[in-house]
Amino acid sequence: MTKREKKRTKRKWLRNLFIIFTIFILSVGAYSIIQYYKGLSVAMDDSYIKDETTFEPFEGPEPQFGEINVLLIGSDSRADDRGNSDTIMIAHYNQNTHDMKIVSLMRDIYVDIPEHGKYKLNAAYAFGGPELLRKTIKQNFDIDINYYAVVGFEGFPKIVDLIAPNGIEVDIENEMKYGIGMTLHPGKQVLHGKELLGYVRFRHDRLSDFGRVGRQQEVMSKLKEQAVSIHSLVNLPKILGMAEPYINTNVDASTLLAVGKGLIVGNSKQMETFRIPLQDTFENKSVDVGAVLSIDFEKNTQALKDFLSSDDASSEEVAVHE
Repeated sequence: MTKREKKRTKRKWLRNLFIIFTIFILSVGAYSIIQYYKGLSVAMDDSYIKDETTFEPFEGPEPQFGEINVLLIGSDSRADDRGNSDTIMIAHYNQNTHDMKIVSLMRDIYVDIPEHGKYKLNAAYAFGGPELLRKTIKQNFDIDINYYAVVGFEGFPKIVDLIAPNGIEVDIENEMKYGIGMTLHPGKQVLHGKELLGYVRFRHDRLSDFGRVGRQQEVMSKLKEQAVSIHSLVNLPKILGMAEPYINTNVDASTLLAVGKGLIVGNSKQMETFRIPLQDTFENKSVDVGAVLSIDFEKNTQALKDFLSSDDASSEEVAVHE
C-alpha cells in the first residue's frame, strides 16, 4: 500500500469514527428527550400534581469552582397557605469530585429574618418563599445558595417510589404513630413512599426534632445510594420526567441530568451528612414566637463552612465534633 493510499485509508477511518460518534451522541440525546417526556406524561396522569405557587425571583449567585448548593425545602403547604418549611436542607454537590454532602438546618433555630426581625428559621419560607429563606441563611450563616427545590408532603412518596421502587430498609427502635397518620412498628423492615414520609416526619420520641432530622438524613443517604445505581443511569431521564410535576425548582433539566449522571458514573463516595446546630452550641429557650434554639452562630457558621469545603481534612475534623 502506497503512502497516499495509507493517508486516504486513515482519513476514511477517522471520518467513519466521527460519523459513528455523532450518531451515538444524537441517539443518546434523542433517547433522553423521549424518556424524559414519557416519564412526564406518566406523571401528569396522576391525581396529585404540584401546586402552581409563584415565588419571588430567586437571586442565588451562579455556582463557583464547580460547587453547587441547592436549598431543599420540605413543605406542608396546602392550597393558598404556603405554611412554614417543615424540612430545611442544603445539598452540596462538587462537579469535580462528584461528591455530595447534606446539611440539615434545624427549623427552630432563632434567626434574624431580613425585614421581619427575630423568628424561627422555618418562618422565612412562610414570609417570602425560597428567596427569603436563602437571604436568611446568607445573613445568619454567610453561605451562598445557588438553587432551590421545594417538595410537598404529597409529592415526597411519589419521588421516593420512583428512585427506590423496592423500598428502603430501616430499623425502627420504638413504635411511631402520633402525628403521622399511621402506625409504624418496631424492628427492621422495608418501607415505601407513604410509610417513609411518616418515618421522616415523626418527632414525638425522646430525641424530638433531632431524631426526626437524623431519620431524614438516613433516608436521604439511602436514596442517594439507590439513585447512583446502573439501573438509575439508564432510567435517569424518565425518572426526572416523572418527578418533575412533584417538585417546584429553578434547577433546569439539563443541570439535573448532568448532576445525576455525574453521581452515577463519577464513583462518588458515600454521602456525608451534617447538622446545624452542633452539639453543645445551643440552648433551648422560650421567646415570643415559642420554643426556639438559641445557637452560637460563630461556632456553627465556621463548622458549616468547614464541612462544605472541598478540603477533606476540614470535613473529617468537623464530622468528629458534630
